[in-house]
Amino acid sequence: MTGPLDGASPYFTPEHEAFRASVRLFLHKEVVPYAAEWERRRSMPRSAWHAFAAEGLLGLNHPVSAGGSGLDFFHSVVFLEELGRIGFGGVRFAVALHAYMGTSYLATNGSPELRERYLRPAVAGDLIAGLAITEPQAGSDLSRLAATAVDDGDELVVDGEKRFVVNGSFADFFVTAVRTPGPQVRSSQGDLSLVVIDRSAAGVHVRPNDSIAWRACGMADVGLRQVRVPKANVIGRRNSGFVQIMRNMQLERLAAGISAVGDAAHCLELTWRHLKGRGMFESTLSAKQAVRHTMADLLTEVEATRRLTHHAAWSYARDPLAITECSMAKLKATEVARTVAEECRHLHGSEGFREGSAIVQIVHDAQAATVAAGASEVMRDIVVQSGYEEFS
Repeated sequence: MTGPLDGASPYFTPEHEAFRASVRLFLHKEVVPYAAEWERRRSMPRSAWHAFAAEGLLGLNHPVSAGGSGLDFFHSVVFLEELGRIGFGGVRFAVALHAYMGTSYLATNGSPELRERYLRPAVAGDLIAGLAITEPQAGSDLSRLAATAVDDGDELVVDGEKRFVVNGSFADFFVTAVRTPGPQVRSSQGDLSLVVIDRSAAGVHVRPNDSIAWRACGMADVGLRQVRVPKANVIGRRNSGFVQIMRNMQLERLAAGISAVGDAAHCLELTWRHLKGRGMFESTLSAKQAVRHTMADLLTEVEATRRLTHHAAWSYARDPLAITECSMAKLKATEVARTVAEECRHLHGSEGFREGSAIVQIVHDAQAATVAAGASEVMRDIVVQSGYEEFS
């Protein structure tokens, strides 16, 4: 289906647009008919992950040596936009977390052994990744992370509590942020490490939570009680976790922004169909000037935001530490998606308050996106700090 925001862009080649068509066909054939049930069950079946993998969609940004496609980043932009446009936030976030967040640490810093054991099977859809960073008292402020990993021979013994772990209910492994204290550590950021923890390890306790947003991604809390992890499962250098998280966070924020644009575009399309089919005083809601002007304003905001995210993607492709651009894209796109969802909910009338309706779930998912990967307030601080640095 062609929407109002489809059009030529200097960032996309005919190859990208052909890829877009194939991704859209796949999603509407293999995902959309089943996604509502996955959302209801708060889980995606293994067959779905294998279907994504068979299309090569779980490794677009990963190297060929690890089973990925090694394609340029705008193939990922296409995929994330189209994933957002299916309208199921839980599916979108589950797949994006797996392909662009959890496994990215392994792709960029994992040892050859970790890549073979975890990354290659993840790209093939045989293993599902979770990302365990947030804790009860720590989110955007990494200095408050409290989970620890204490040396014991060739192993680390991990204790801690992780919250809001995406894919947590069904992930096979968790990329986990822990503190690995030692005599050379001099700051609250310098003793962070990332380790891979198998879900099946003794002492791992998964508790699904009943989030009202992103239901298909199986959000869960994960308790870690004396979990023994081989030191070989440390990703990159020990105590390099803070640097790794800061580098990968730009990709996480950019992915969130790109998919939010797709989500907003879907919301507008859904709402326009509703307005065209809703009779009102010998006409339809879509014919009313006030309604048309509201839709025009929203469409303009989404298209402007789409261009911003494309520029941020171009900047990221040139420099993975494009902090300002990625933060702006995440801030603007998720806030616009939330505004679009709330305005469209109003235009749905009483349907916008019916539990279980598509527009209500879109509102919940859009609100949650403004918090993930750094809340909007954090993004604003980053933008101010970097954007006005030259005037200090």
